[in-house]
Amino acid sequence: MRIDKYLWCTRYFKTRSIATEACKKGHIKINEKAVKPSRDVFPTDKIEVRKNQINYKLTVLDVPPNRVGAKLVDMYRKDTTPKEAFEHSDLLKYSKDYYRKKGVGRPTKKDRREIDDYTTNSSEEE
Repeated sequence: MRIDKYLWCTRYFKTRSIATEACKKGHIKINEKAVKPSRDVFPTDKIEVRKNQINYKLTVLDVPPNRVGAKLVDMYRKDTTPKEAFEHSDLLKYSKDYYRKKGVGRPTKKDRREIDDYTTNSSEEE
């Protein structure tokens, strides 16, 4: 089975064309080599998928006959992604939420309230 079809069948990508595009961009590696979408997948292959800034690592256990349900995906692959990859994405998400460059845009309503609270609290202390 082709790698793009395998990743679509095991629900790593929503459509097969998205999986094909990821292969063309070099986000998919089999046994540490970037592959084309037409590369065949065999049991015991080690696949690395870069998606949403996370490097998913999986081992092919079997090739599914067609797209499988979410509950049956574990029959066809073994996920060996380290937990550090998910922790890194959580930290990245939190840093984006609280970081705003100085001078970029006007303050949001939340920012304005925090500024108002700070100024009223500091004037009351004096």
